[in-house]
Amino acid sequence: MSLNTIQRALRTSSRGQTLRLAAVSAHRRASSSSSSSSSSSTSKPSYVTWSTSSQLLDNWSKNETLSQWIFDRIRLMSPARVHLCDGSDQENEMLLTQMVHSGTIIPVNKDIRPNSYVARSPLSDVARVEERTFICTENEEDAGFTNNWKEPEATQQQMTELFTDCMRGRTMYVVPFSMGPIGSEFSRIGVQITDSPYAVVSMRIMTRMGKEALDALGADGDFVPCVHSLGQPLTRGSADVPWPCDKDNKWIVHFPEQGRIWSYGSGYGGNALLGKKCLALRIASFMAREEGWLAEHMLIVGITNPEGDKKYVCGAFPSACGKTNLAMMNPNLPGWKVECVGDDIAWMRVKEGDGRLWAINPEAGFFGVAPGTSYKSNPNAMNMLKQNVIFTNVAIKPDGDVWWEDMTDEKPEQALSWLRTEWYPDQNTDAAHPNARFTVPASQCGVMDPNWESPEGVPVSAIVFGARRSSTMPLVYQARSWEHGVFMGATMNSETTAAAAGKRGVLRPDPFAMKPFCGYNMGDYFNHWLSFSERTDESQLPKIFHVNWFRKNSAGKFMWPGFGDNIRVIKWIFQRCDEDSVESDIATDSPIGFLPTEGSLDLSDLDVPAETMKSLFKVDPVEWKNEIARNQQFFDKFGDRLPARIQAQLDQLKTRIAQAEAAKPKQ
Repeated sequence: MSLNTIQRALRTSSRGQTLRLAAVSAHRRASSSSSSSSSSSTSKPSYVTWSTSSQLLDNWSKNETLSQWIFDRIRLMSPARVHLCDGSDQENEMLLTQMVHSGTIIPVNKDIRPNSYVARSPLSDVARVEERTFICTENEEDAGFTNNWKEPEATQQQMTELFTDCMRGRTMYVVPFSMGPIGSEFSRIGVQITDSPYAVVSMRIMTRMGKEALDALGADGDFVPCVHSLGQPLTRGSADVPWPCDKDNKWIVHFPEQGRIWSYGSGYGGNALLGKKCLALRIASFMAREEGWLAEHMLIVGITNPEGDKKYVCGAFPSACGKTNLAMMNPNLPGWKVECVGDDIAWMRVKEGDGRLWAINPEAGFFGVAPGTSYKSNPNAMNMLKQNVIFTNVAIKPDGDVWWEDMTDEKPEQALSWLRTEWYPDQNTDAAHPNARFTVPASQCGVMDPNWESPEGVPVSAIVFGARRSSTMPLVYQARSWEHGVFMGATMNSETTAAAAGKRGVLRPDPFAMKPFCGYNMGDYFNHWLSFSERTDESQLPKIFHVNWFRKNSAGKFMWPGFGDNIRVIKWIFQRCDEDSVESDIATDSPIGFLPTEGSLDLSDLDVPAETMKSLFKVDPVEWKNEIARNQQFFDKFGDRLPARIQAQLDQLKTRIAQAEAAKPKQ
């Protein structure tokens, strides 16, 4: 079948019924033309694979800006094939089968977990690479010291050189997607170019990907261009590998002022799924500042009490600090219900005519940390992982099912580790990587909130900041005001986890859980948060709280049971949302904010000693003096970009802690 014949067929085919062209190029299609025609006459998919043809592209999209951009990328990257994605089941099955044949993924035992697969990456590609993540603004000060800055013009030239011929021998996939429900005024359209089929099938889970997103873009809509390459072109005679990447040369580059993303050398997670951290946080946070809204690293949950009253809560927690467990909590208090809107990202804005902050989850799936997930910690997550899952860097048991640390009380007698080696429980190594992941559609979660895909979002009553802290921070406390709450977010410090490359357990600043994800100067980001008390009546804004599930005793053991018992803390937060931000029967003032009064936290049927509860709420002036010094050292780096009101809040805290220390009885 000649290319001209194909083009004539496309011109006569109806919209959304483009012929399937599965062969490598026009001169190699003749032998398969019969089967291709048969396929098109039955299921008629709308995706297209071709060598290079403007006619095929014109039939796929009427957006001239998009078409020109795609052709520019083709000329730069020199792919052997181009695949225009439609997001269909047939396309997904084709890509999964292709990756099974190439060794990129392994099918899980279909009798245990139907339509599920395991991917395994090399040691060099297992997490976000913050030291290789860059923000390219015209002025270095606009990126701020919390970001790695590069000059945009020189960096674009560097990217052009790096991406030249980077897809030689591979297929270029063009992936249209929507962050947020199709048609919502909150939503943003992106288009990702990638040579990773793993990224394509993952983006299909994590976003609204395919024809609907392309239709929403239309002929003249705007989109965020996202360019990704594994950085391992195939030359004649060279052998491919199951997980291509460039182990020594990774770049995740953002141009926030232009709304563009380039990512090179990594096939893993947020480095390759560019709709997630790159667009939905780094680029979106810049957009949000410009347009007057917030793009945040937050879960969203609906909480319903036994009387049927419902409130929505957003929570900012660093990665691998329990966001997913909280978002899908099974409450240990009778009559309480928790429903999930999202577990990772929230886009919020003041609703016109309403005055409250409303939030959407821009994602369509979960990209969760597997180790630690179990029927004990998160039964709802375990139930949704029964089918249609892509697991990455987990272990495989002899029965063909998956396993990871703390998934079960007893370890399997043996397994194939994520490193493709035999693993036994007496070994001093992990069977699954600590940052092993599952990628699964949100629709499979049995506790999704009825409004999780509402185009207008949900109204937010409370914002909760949380971090992994072994000491200092009490179980829960409340801000006195919106300004004080912004200060609480700005002074978040958390112990590092396996979600990012580097040493674990190191205490570092992570304001709003956004340090790795804020796309501009964080001092300006603090100021943007402060501005919301001027955008609406402060009484309409959410109450702000801080929680710490991870405080330890002198023996190094967690003092709070966590998981389903966290509803006891959420209940107190729920009650405080109905009160003014002053002392009450359930809240008492302290140097750091409002704490629960003794007996106000519902501990029914919970076996936690009174002394332990006292320790969980201890505000130690010595520890807090160290905390203040740490925060001052961090704030000093902002120079004149730090809002004066944030510094004033730290000064006031210093005074209150000094007063508390002076009032403390001498030993």
